[in-house]
Order: sequence, then C-alpha cells, then structure tokens
Amino acid sequence: MSLDHQYQEEIAVNQLIVEQSELLLFNDDVNTFDHVINMLCKYCDHDLLQAEQCAWIVHNNGKCMIKRGEFSTLKPICSALLNAGLSAKIL
Repeated sequence: MSLDHQYQEEIAVNQLIVEQSELLLFNDDVNTFDHVINMLCKYCDHDLLQAEQCAWIVHNNGKCMIKRGEFSTLKPICSALLNAGLSAKIL
C-alpha cells in the first residue's frame, strides 16, 4: 500500500468520526409522568414504550440519557424540553 493511499484512507476515516454528545433528562418534583412521556415522544422521537421506560429510569435514578448525537442536533431538542418545563442538559 502506498503512503498516499494510506493517508487518503486515514482522512476518510477521520471525516466519518463525529464527536457524540448525550442529552440527559433529570428528575424533578413538578412534572407528571404523562407530561414527561409526551415530551419525549414529541421532541426525541421516542415511541411510547421507550418514553415510559426513560421516565421510570429518571424517576428511580434521578437522571437518564435520552438521546445521543451531534451537539448541533441535540441543542434544539434540549431547548424544547427546557421550554416544556423539563430539566435537561447536554454533556
């Protein structure tokens, strides 16, 4: 393998690597299970079962990673969840 070909492969692989962030949802004493589940379905594209499971994890553990992706993709979702009265943060 020539060095030029090797460098082209390394560049191609590096272009595919995108840093992934995590969107966390935190427990609070304000929102109902139904509201949390509805917001997860609406903004995170969770199905009903996934949203319900995340709501229970948040309730029992205090937090749950609800979505993973690029920061630019997660930012508007996090903003929408915050505007809906939920506690969320991107890490």
